[in-house]
Amino acid sequence: MLNIILFGPPGSGKGTQSEKLIAKYGLKHLSTGDLLRTEIAAQTPLGIEAKAMMDKGLLVPDEVVIGMISSALEANPEANGFLFDGFPRTEAQSVALDGLLELKETQIALVLSLEVSEEELVKRLLNRGLTSGRSDDTNEQVIRARIVEYHNKTSVVADYYRKFDKVNNIKGEGTVDEIFALLCNEVDKYVS
Repeated sequence: MLNIILFGPPGSGKGTQSEKLIAKYGLKHLSTGDLLRTEIAAQTPLGIEAKAMMDKGLLVPDEVVIGMISSALEANPEANGFLFDGFPRTEAQSVALDGLLELKETQIALVLSLEVSEEELVKRLLNRGLTSGRSDDTNEQVIRARIVEYHNKTSVVADYYRKFDKVNNIKGEGTVDEIFALLCNEVDKYVS
């Protein structure tokens, strides 16, 4: 089973590249935001618990998110692997995810980190803001703050997986196809 974590700051092309990786390698996309919305809509016990936390303005506890990921893994036994997007975000979440995957007799194969200069990210997001309807894509100060927040949060996750030699930095500038080829070069090393 091929399990990949895809990292990248806002505007790095994660969404675009995720879709291409999922299609090429037959992976199941695991976005914690999507999982939360699905569990809440289905009114599962985990969804009800998560909604109660969110309604109070609290973050959903790691145990609840890990529970949702566990359910998603069990619900997709035919998957060739999973592409994790937006999770893990902390070292504790990384450790919990590794523990869960170990129980399922699998592991994270690699962490792909899209590297894009701050100026390019700002340019891309301001461009996206012209059509996305997202207010956080139209203000340069907000964009720069999001980039700083991303680096502060995800650097600990990258450091954690670097201990296991699983982090691959990928140049995230160029055409969509050029970047996809770089990602595939790394993934192909793990595909038999």
